[in-house]
Parts: sequence; structure tokens; C-alpha cells
Amino acid sequence: MKRLSVLRHAKSSWKERELDDFDRPLNGRGQSAARRMGREMSDRGMQFDFILASPAVRVRETIEGVGEELELAAPIRFEPRIYMARVAELIELIATIPDAATNALLVGHNTSAERLVIKLANDDERGLRKRVEEKFPTAALAVIDLPIGSWHDLQPESGRLVELIYPGDLD
Repeated sequence: MKRLSVLRHAKSSWKERELDDFDRPLNGRGQSAARRMGREMSDRGMQFDFILASPAVRVRETIEGVGEELELAAPIRFEPRIYMARVAELIELIATIPDAATNALLVGHNTSAERLVIKLANDDERGLRKRVEEKFPTAALAVIDLPIGSWHDLQPESGRLVELIYPGDLD
């Protein structure tokens, strides 16, 4: 069994219009949400043994904010292909996670983060997948249990969405 958590970066700033999209930082609300999500993840006892992330500034700052409240001792691999990735590319990247890792975190962007969760998760009785289909806001976290022994064996619609945390639900 493997567990994949998918975190969408927190709210970014559009204040400096001349910045390239890749270089946009978090705004104040995004910084607060990243820390709040880190605190919630800590309260729930979440731990990761591998982190796969986009190198975009807003993703790096999201990880930093989460890390202020949750110990992130896992190795982090910043993968440029996550930025602007299609779901198929994300699945290919997930297959490269070392099999020693059983609880991985992917930190990326929408719409690919939302589509990845929908692609990997089965429908569930609690309606979590349907909720993701409706909206996967900034700083949202989806946790998917996958019945696989190797990340190479990842298959669409094989996972069970076990947790869905939206920062707006925490206030």
C-alpha cells in the first residue's frame, strides 16, 4: 500500500505584473494558508518520506510555510516538468518515486493537481471525489491510498480518497 498526498500551492500574488508566472510569490493570504495547512497536517499526524514538487516560487514558498508548522524531513525533489504538466506527465513522475517511500507528497499547480486526484481516485461514499470535481482551491490537500507495492504500478481510478482538507474549512 502506498499513500499519495496532493497539495495545490497556496494563493499567489499578482501584485508585480512584470514577474514571469513561474516567479510569482505567495500573497499574505497564501502564506497564512500554507502555515494553517501545515498546522492541520501536523495535528493529523501526517508525515511524508518523499516530496515531489514544482520548482516554481509559489510552490517553494508553500512548502516553506507548511514546514513552519509540520516537520518536513523527507527528501524533496524539485521537478521542472510539474510546472504546466498534464496528468499523464504527473503519473509518469510519480512512477519515479523510490519504492522505499510509502507516503509521498506531490506539491503542484492546478488544473493538473485537481485532475490528478480525479484520475487516481475512485468514487467514494463520502463524496470527496465529487467535491474535488467541483473545486480544488489553493492550498487544498487530497490524500489518496493506493493498493500498490511499487509506484510503477500506479493505475487510474485505483485509489481511495481518504482525506480532503480545504483551508477554508479550517477557520
